[in-house]
Amino acid sequence: MFLPKYPDNPTPPPAHTHTPNGPALVQRPLPPVAIDRNTVVALVVGGVVLTALLAAVAVTAISVAIAAVVLRSMLRDHHRR
Repeated sequence: MFLPKYPDNPTPPPAHTHTPNGPALVQRPLPPVAIDRNTVVALVVGGVVLTALLAAVAVTAISVAIAAVVLRSMLRDHHRR
């Protein structure tokens, strides 16, 4: 009753033929970029400084969280007495 009805002679899928509409795009070469030693040193130092700042923020956040848990525990014990 609720079975799907298939066509007797299924039509084959249409063949896809690609016809370019316009001329092919010409890729322009990138301009040369001069990377000297000072640029590399500045990038490495900047990366080290940013990594150290991120680590300092993470350590500070963990310390504040631990201090909050300890303070909350102390205040809970103080209110019970």
